[in-house]
Formats: sequence, C-alpha cells, structure tokens
Amino acid sequence: MTAAGKAEAGRAEPAAVERLRAAHGFVFDLDGTLVLGDRRNHRLAPLPGALAITGRLRRDGVPFAVLTNGTARTPAQYATALRELGFELDADRMLTPAVSALDVLARRGQGRVMVLGTEGLTAPLEEGGIDVVPPRGRPRVDAVLAGWYRQFTMDALESACHAVWGGAAVYSCSQSRFFATAEGREMGTSRAISAMVHSMTGCRVEVVGKPSLHALRSAARRLGVRLPDLAVAGDDPELEVPMARRGRSLAVAVATGIGPADAFARLPAARRPHLSVAGVDDLLALYDTAGGAPAGGG
Repeated sequence: MTAAGKAEAGRAEPAAVERLRAAHGFVFDLDGTLVLGDRRNHRLAPLPGALAITGRLRRDGVPFAVLTNGTARTPAQYATALRELGFELDADRMLTPAVSALDVLARRGQGRVMVLGTEGLTAPLEEGGIDVVPPRGRPRVDAVLAGWYRQFTMDALESACHAVWGGAAVYSCSQSRFFATAEGREMGTSRAISAMVHSMTGCRVEVVGKPSLHALRSAARRLGVRLPDLAVAGDDPELEVPMARRGRSLAVAVATGIGPADAFARLPAARRPHLSVAGVDDLLALYDTAGGAPAGGG
C-alpha cells in the first residue's frame, strides 16, 4: 500500500470498512480507475492494482462489473480489449450506456430511436431489438440518444431537432464534460451534442449512463446483487460517488483519474465517498485488511 493509501486507510471509518468486507458485488469505473488510454480511448493500459483486485475478486467468487460511460466501442469490444490486457472479465459484465439505454427504452416501449453515435452504440441497440434510425432528414422516432460521436454535423443536429419537435424523448449517454486519459482529461461528446439539441428545442435531457440509477440498476441486475450490497469505485466526483450514494451503495473514490482526493473532500458531506483511496491497489490492500472475501459474496 502506498503512503497515501496508508493514510487514507488509517482514517477510514470502521463502518465503511465493514461494508467493504460485506460487499456482495463490485462495480468499477473503467477510464481513470482500472485503465488509462489515449485521447481516442485506445492504447489502454492497466492502472496499478487493477489486474490484482479483479483477479482476487474472481478467485473469491465475488461478482464484479465494469461500467463505463464510453460508447466508442461495443460492450463486447471493450470486454475483448480488457481480456487482452489480462483482465478476467466475462462479456456480460462489461457495461456501457447502451445496456442501460436498452433497459429504459424497452420499459418505456420506445422501439424506434435516432442514434447520434457510432457502431459502439448502434450495434448493441440493434442487437437488442431497437430500430436504429440515422440522423438524416425528418424521420418519426420515439427517442433520440446521444453518445460518442465526433462526426456530429449540423445536418445531424437539424435532424435530431425535427425528431424532438415531432415528439421524441431525448437521452444522453453522459453529461460529463471530460473523461480521464493518460494524456490528461479529454472532452466527451454526449453532453455537448445534447446541449445543442436542448438549446434549439428546450427538450428535457435524461441521462442513461452514470450517474443515473438506470446505469447502476443495470449493473446490479447483471450481478444479481441488491444496490445496498454493492461497492462502487470510480474517479469522477460527478459520476460514481453520487450514483452510489443515490443507490445506497458503498461509494469508493480513487485519485488516479479526473478527481484528485481534494476534489472529493470539497463535496457536501452527503455526497462524499464513504472510502477514499489513492487507487485500486490501495483498495485491494484495504479489502485484505477488512478480512478478504465477504461472507455470502457471489
């Protein structure tokens, strides 16, 4: 454990450490928590302790999922990339906003969707039975979904606005301004695109990725674990920690990505993490200190 990690562990509330020991499942953020890549989300490399903690949980029979707001790849492509790095990750435990969007769209009967995104978003929606409509012309659709889409154009904006004026609901994969890379923070696209659509139409934009409970509930269902029995680890003060808090899950902050430790300390008390560690290597050490595999895990 690093010196910073030891200091954090020393200050950890006993109740939070007990919850860590008793967690029946874990949800990990990807960029800035388990890996860092380049500004196009390629050339991924594991962060210290990432392979060790996921391998340990797997050996202990404690289920875990990786939950990202990225849609540059399909969930299957992300899972393959992580397995190539040495992560023992089942394909159905790699989750993107495409997964939670499918849950929301199915529940609301919205089967025809204009997607402002690439194959990383369109492919899993089509596989899930959604009639995916490209942003061209003035088609009638049930919803518009914005994701990773650096190819966004004014023509696509006009088409999306006409869809909204025609009654379509608007969803965003993420409202984060940035995500963590090895080159520093990089701007996402979902927020910028949905902001343009909102500015033109006045529509309500609903998030289906983190920090929404749609995303956390999708992860919990995949793991077969109740929300209060989950431990959620992430690097962004605006994403994983508030999401975990809303779901009454254990909120764990790491300082290897967007949010350094002082960023979490500045949050209101009700939105602060239950545990703060330097990285997932220190989380593993704290997990070992807490007693290893939780009773009833998996």
